[in-house]
Amino acid sequence: MLSLTRWNPLRDLVSLQKDMDDLFRRSFRDFGGLVTEPVEYPAVECYMKDNLYTVKASIPGVDPKDIHISIMENRLSLKGETRMNKNVKEEDYMLREIRYGAFERTITLPEGVEADKIHASFDNGLLTITAPAREAVKPKKIEIEVAGKKSKAA
Repeated sequence: MLSLTRWNPLRDLVSLQKDMDDLFRRSFRDFGGLVTEPVEYPAVECYMKDNLYTVKASIPGVDPKDIHISIMENRLSLKGETRMNKNVKEEDYMLREIRYGAFERTITLPEGVEADKIHASFDNGLLTITAPAREAVKPKKIEIEVAGKKSKAA
């Protein structure tokens, strides 16, 4: 039995854009890199719990040996590259949504993180970076004065 699919013109425009990008990428590949691949940013989450600063980055399909982690001043940088399967030719693809190429992400570390004690681990495409932190400086609450009255800021 046939099923009906609702037409979505935006889906067609996105598909057209991907096809045009692919056409330009293939057309200009041999011109010394005039068309460059965009740098991708891995999705991350950062949080502080029990004086331990944690950064988690989703980097599936990358060998941990190809991930470079560095610290400069108070910035943590993650760099790497996802590579295409060389056994499959460009023209053999019918659909390709997985992005390949270089990625880079820089995160500013909060004050008090001990950068020299950073630890990194990798499991199932999830990079976890932890560093101890001195007790976080608690924010100071400022009272707002309104027309002669003082009220506490929330």
